[in-house]
Amino acid sequence: MENHELNRYLLNKPFASVSQPFGEGIDVYKVKDKMFATLALGKIGQENSAHWWVNLKCDPDEAAILRDIFEAVIPGYHMNKRHWNTVILDGSIPQGEIERMVDNSFLLVVSKMTKKDQTSILVHV
Repeated sequence: MENHELNRYLLNKPFASVSQPFGEGIDVYKVKDKMFATLALGKIGQENSAHWWVNLKCDPDEAAILRDIFEAVIPGYHMNKRHWNTVILDGSIPQGEIERMVDNSFLLVVSKMTKKDQTSILVHV
């Protein structure tokens, strides 16, 4: 999955927005002001730095399983490593699996919102 395809997929989520509060080059995706993803080019000096990296929120048990299954899934870069994974977009993970991880991140964040906000968002899913 290419970064522009992922950007479009992330922004197609209900009430999704993107900003760069951490500086230029680091897109932060939020649903009603709650972060569910970041997208940036891998950092120079880091392994696989030519690839885009997406940080996604994840259930801690699933996060560990995904890291075991996919070499391109690592503990969240600059994030809580228990609750976030970084997915390196190197072409080794099928697009459908990346979309599933995005969906799970989005729904996990929504599930922690008020019932009123959850209802207003989930009616569009």
